[in-house]
Amino acid sequence: MSALQPVLDRLDRDLDASLERLFALLRIKSISTDPDFAAECRRAAEWLVADLKTIGFEASVRDTPGHPMVVAHHDGPAGAPHLLFYGHYDVQPVDPVELWDADPFDPEIKERDGVKIITGRGSSDDKGQLMLFVEACRAWKAEHGSLPCKITLFFEGEEESGSPSLKPFLEQYSEELKADVALVCDTGMWDAETPAICVGLRGLVGEEITIKAADRDLHSGEFGGAAANPIRILSKILADIHDDDGRITIPGFYDGVEETPSQILKSWETLGETAESFLGQVGLSVPSGEKDRSVLELVWARPTAEFNGITGGYTGKGFKTVIAAEARAKVSFRLVHQQDPAEIRAAFRAFVKERLPADCTVEFHEHGGSPAIQLGYDSPFLTKARDALSDEWPKPAVMLAMGGSIPVVGDFQKFLGMESLLVGFALPDDRIHSPNEKYNLESFHKGQRSWARILHALTK
Repeated sequence: MSALQPVLDRLDRDLDASLERLFALLRIKSISTDPDFAAECRRAAEWLVADLKTIGFEASVRDTPGHPMVVAHHDGPAGAPHLLFYGHYDVQPVDPVELWDADPFDPEIKERDGVKIITGRGSSDDKGQLMLFVEACRAWKAEHGSLPCKITLFFEGEEESGSPSLKPFLEQYSEELKADVALVCDTGMWDAETPAICVGLRGLVGEEITIKAADRDLHSGEFGGAAANPIRILSKILADIHDDDGRITIPGFYDGVEETPSQILKSWETLGETAESFLGQVGLSVPSGEKDRSVLELVWARPTAEFNGITGGYTGKGFKTVIAAEARAKVSFRLVHQQDPAEIRAAFRAFVKERLPADCTVEFHEHGGSPAIQLGYDSPFLTKARDALSDEWPKPAVMLAMGGSIPVVGDFQKFLGMESLLVGFALPDDRIHSPNEKYNLESFHKGQRSWARILHALTK
């Protein structure tokens, strides 16, 4: 018999016990952004350490200037890979509490629209998610007396409040935390029957530009047609960034951008998402990006330039006929693959300066920059995890990307030199960060089984 099957059987038998453990953790009000709950955050960390010790992990609470981290280690067979699993035990505030159907820290099993759900703050984000992996380890240890590989667990307590202690902690303990690959659970499925692995996270460059002309606002009747108008200049520059086909015209912008493999694009086509279905939820229907690209490719695998705000001149009620002395714009770029944030920033600034009239000036203000994260589509970790997930769920696992970012993934790459495998079992209707957060009972049950399968697959 496969070493996996008895582990899966135990997870089925012990589901009720695993729910009781989850409920105990959910009852702890570990709201990291509110100082009034600092003691509760520590209590959650201590609860996790105590629980992990019952499985045989060498676990400890690690103090930081903010809320504590939890680090735990368990040895594995010689030659087996070393896995680092990351999750966070802190949760968002529950306000407005009057919109909750029940006490957010009194979890229950309920039925909604014929589906059994786990209720409560943190049930999906992220206590329910991190406990899936813990339960998979517990069942494996109970059946075999050991784990199939060396495992390090790293649970953060400040993810919901900006992770101020994370980078210094990773720097300080980089040697201890390094592994062959990081497993990150703070993601979700495509739908209730289709598991997913996130293989790409877009990077970001933010810029604020200010174009100045005259030394004061001017009367448009006296100076119109003669004096430079910063709003018109700025508008023309921004308009020049895209051509008629939606491509970005900044020289060198596409350096490092690779085409998504055809087999991945075909797998995205099977998801059935169309421009109409994707944009329809916000009252739109026609994509505005690069032509001849699917909507999923546009938001998952292509770089962008977006204008997030423009100001200048008189914007109050009524009308004022002035030529503004200056105009401002906030511009953001989403990056993919090997695009370099510093090079993108420099290219954008050069693009603006080249279009600036002789008697105007420009100022730039930087608003952060981070590279994209891309897991190789041929990664053996990726292939094995995809097959393991496909064995558990009704539909094959899909490899998708995310338009946004998960900062810890970039931090693992920067400080630990590690790629991350992003696997989670949340659903879009879990209402994370909102009142009435929930987690499907099936996500909790099959998520445990999925991690057991992934452990087995990665260590075969």
